[in-house]
Amino acid sequence: MPAHITPHRVRFHELDPYDHVNHAMYVTYFEIGRVDALEAIDMALHTLKDQGVQFVVTRLEVRFRNAATAGEDLEIHTGVSNFGRASTVWSQTIRRDDDVIATSEVTVAVTDGTGKPMRPPAHVFEALEVLALD
Repeated sequence: MPAHITPHRVRFHELDPYDHVNHAMYVTYFEIGRVDALEAIDMALHTLKDQGVQFVVTRLEVRFRNAATAGEDLEIHTGVSNFGRASTVWSQTIRRDDDVIATSEVTVAVTDGTGKPMRPPAHVFEALEVLALD
């Protein structure tokens, strides 16, 4: 079971010349899912920034499995699969009903306001536990 689900309807401007979602859009979809999941646990990016904490993507792997087209309703399933000392690994899946459209594994470093890696304040990882995958 995913920790968080974000619905998304594919729009015309997200398509490539073959009428499929352009491959670059999936990276945006995954980002939308992570940002939505953080907002759902009251950890909006601007709030973290005000606290001197930034989440910075350091590694992104995407695997495409099926095409999506305009007007389809997708779900972005998002959860944290690993907690490191100063990073997390997010596992995400985009689904259309029972079909897996794309999967992603994203490593996110925790940095201070200058971009220097840091251990996050305890409350940050405590809040992220809600998004932990089994």
